[in-house]
Amino acid sequence: MNFKTLGSISIVAGTAIGGGMLALPLATAALGMIPALILLVVIWGLSAYTSLLMLEINLHSGVGDNVHAITGKTLGKVGQLIQGGSFLSLLFALTMVYLMGGSSLLETRLQPIGINMSNQVAVILFTVIFGGLIAIGVKWIDKVSRILFTSMVVLLVIVVAFLLPDVNLISALNNYSTDVASGTALQQLWLAAIPVVFTSFGFHVCIATIVRYLEGDAASLRKVLLIGSTIPLVCYILWLLVTLGSLGGETVHSFGDGNSKQALPKLVAALQGLAQSDIIKQIIDLFANLALVTSFLGVTMSLFDYVAELTRAKDDAIGRAKTWLITFIPPLLCALYYPDGFFKVLGFAAIPLVVMIIYLPIAMALKQRSQQLGGYQVSGGTLGLIAAGLLGTLIVVAQLMVALA
Repeated sequence: MNFKTLGSISIVAGTAIGGGMLALPLATAALGMIPALILLVVIWGLSAYTSLLMLEINLHSGVGDNVHAITGKTLGKVGQLIQGGSFLSLLFALTMVYLMGGSSLLETRLQPIGINMSNQVAVILFTVIFGGLIAIGVKWIDKVSRILFTSMVVLLVIVVAFLLPDVNLISALNNYSTDVASGTALQQLWLAAIPVVFTSFGFHVCIATIVRYLEGDAASLRKVLLIGSTIPLVCYILWLLVTLGSLGGETVHSFGDGNSKQALPKLVAALQGLAQSDIIKQIIDLFANLALVTSFLGVTMSLFDYVAELTRAKDDAIGRAKTWLITFIPPLLCALYYPDGFFKVLGFAAIPLVVMIIYLPIAMALKQRSQQLGGYQVSGGTLGLIAAGLLGTLIVVAQLMVALA
């Protein structure tokens, strides 16, 4: 396995892990450990399947095409409009999410050393520092992501190793949702959790970029997507065991009450409270920051690429500066003036994500398969497409019911 493949795996896994790693305990705390783990595995299976389906479509369309071009070739202008609206709303929403989450953790990080800043200043500072990396290009993001992702996994292993002794595994597995809520309230919590978990596996936004980066090598790309999607699943399971198993579902669920923007700092602070060592406390804090940054880089890299293709911007300093402004100004303004909760916005991103990585790929796959183009095809046939479509509809219904409630 060469360095480009390893770098691509780190981009895929890092894109998924950031927001999901931090939002999952808050979204699933009320469900109970076993139901939360089952939900994770089902959504992972759906995400892995749809990523391979998008790979099939991309390879048939042509290496180097982005999602917009692929959709135009198979579904025409109408498909492009639907895909473009879904893609932009998804990536702008996710970028906004990471700006809010990153700025919140940045504030908390700087307070112990006597630096107090408003949330708006923290949002701008986070955007300039980490958003500035995006203008450098995918090759540099690959290198940075490799370092950050490796560091994050090492820190996760350390955090899990030190906090796992505090986990009462039997008690955690016997923790049922009725301990926190029941009836209609529990139903609402389930409906709210499903879209958040689904979005936590939303690494698909970087597939077209990765296909181009690996020059359409189907075997390597399949390996990248399967390994890259499985790493988040393993990390999420360990993370839920540590957070819910040590703090308790009821406690973690309470962090989202009142000011939901402070839910992430509260979660990090609670985990730090379990650590017996100041070094471990710093590692927990650093891990939370790395989780956000790796996902932020993967998402914004894809958004930057898409905006550049859409606007046909030149690949020079002025062109990249214009693309950067279009990429970051809309989510920055939303994060500054509409900071309405980290995992709530993450959940709402599920609807355009379903359209983009389930409904449209199914339509494109059916069109391409009818032409009998040959080459790579994900297993499962028509039955797999139907199952993916039904699960996608369930996610959309869940999100709409939460929104209407």
